[in-house]
Amino acid sequence: MYIGAVAKQTGLSVKAIRLYEQKGLIQPPARHGRYRVYRAQEVEALKLIVEAKSLGVTLSRLKDVIVYQNGELDWQRIGLFLAEVKQSLELEKQALEAKIAQAELCLQSLNACPKMLDSAL
Repeated sequence: MYIGAVAKQTGLSVKAIRLYEQKGLIQPPARHGRYRVYRAQEVEALKLIVEAKSLGVTLSRLKDVIVYQNGELDWQRIGLFLAEVKQSLELEKQALEAKIAQAELCLQSLNACPKMLDSAL
């Protein structure tokens, strides 16, 4: 698949695909003349990059995760990484819920304040 088709399928720009290739996030594709020809494996890696970035994962973190073993993506390693990302997001969610509860308590105490009641009238 040529780079233009990959860009359409992944939602990435051609420039971004070349950057990810340059950074070693995907293997350099085979060339047919002047054209890069991407395999399904590289397309899947690019889709993973898009998803991971939407979760707040940096490219430098992905560099250590997207690893090839014998020319194939190490999906087990990627799965473990995604489980770690999920756990981290769960912890962030709990922390945000605690802050929301604290803000709610502050609002309740303000509403109970006599000065607030007088100024509302």
